[in-house]
Amino acid sequence: MPAPTSPADLFRHSLRLLLDKDIPAWIALWAEDGVMEFPFAPDGWPRRLEGKEAVAAYMRHYPDHIDLHDFPELRIHQTTDPRTIVVEMRGVGRLVESDVPFDMTYIAVVTVRDGHFTSYRDYWNPLAVQEPGADFTGSSR
Repeated sequence: MPAPTSPADLFRHSLRLLLDKDIPAWIALWAEDGVMEFPFAPDGWPRRLEGKEAVAAYMRHYPDHIDLHDFPELRIHQTTDPRTIVVEMRGVGRLVESDVPFDMTYIAVVTVRDGHFTSYRDYWNPLAVQEPGADFTGSSR
């Protein structure tokens, strides 16, 4: 597959990698100095990850806990900065440990430079992680 050429294409490609549970390829989409932020993260969850290695550590065990099946209702909005998009979406699947349905709403503000994520502010719904088995971060809540 050729490298995605726009922030929207890169984002769509990243979702396909998450559905395929290809976390190493998803991490490869990040700039070395990329920053991932979670402004609505509940206590005990990280609010800011600085650098590709921190993002990799955070996502490493994601598929062991959350089995994503689809991202319905995906809407990608262009901004006045051609490197930045705003994304509205849902992620649906199941929690692996309990087999409980997983349904999370997101709004993300994503910036891309040279074909890599440099900033990803993920405004996800903190209520969705209150189910047992949803914590893939290794936090000690």
